Amino acid sequence: MKIERQPIAYVNKLGFANRLARLVWNGVWLVLFRFSPSVLHGWRRLLLRLFGAKLGPGVHVYPSAKVWAPWNLEMGANACLGPQVDCYNVAKVTLGENATISQRAYLCTASHDIHSAGFGLIQRPVIIGKGAWVSAHSFVGPGVCIGESAVVGACAVVVKNVGVRVVVAGNPAQKVGTRKRGK
Repeated sequence: MKIERQPIAYVNKLGFANRLARLVWNGVWLVLFRFSPSVLHGWRRLLLRLFGAKLGPGVHVYPSAKVWAPWNLEMGANACLGPQVDCYNVAKVTLGENATISQRAYLCTASHDIHSAGFGLIQRPVIIGKGAWVSAHSFVGPGVCIGESAVVGACAVVVKNVGVRVVVAGNPAQKVGTRKRGK
């Protein structure tokens, strides 16, 4: 069977203004954000807000956390993006109050359409519920909603929604328990 080369018909829907804003943001991230001392959460909140992020009081974003597009980030009070978190937020990422994203987790809101010849960009928001915890090295895919007080175990790959207080682990993530209500 001969495989013919298909012309690429991918059209970048992000636009020039978006690319320019990301270029400026990347410069600010590299010079003013990335190398700021870890305790300067207020400074990083200011920089993110200047680029359109909606952040509640007490939000913690660590200097090594990478936010692709601050204007697509919303974090409730006391939410946290831990060290080396990769927030690839082509579409909106929303973290509820007290939600925690642990070190080296990956929040991914975009992928490519494997059924189109040009592998067109697909964008879907990610929502992390109030009090939820996404553990270290986990992957949360496009369009996924993690329920309130849910836990995603370390190194889990989440491609389907996770219910309220549900604990998931593994690749692909499977329910392994239920989180009890706090006292």
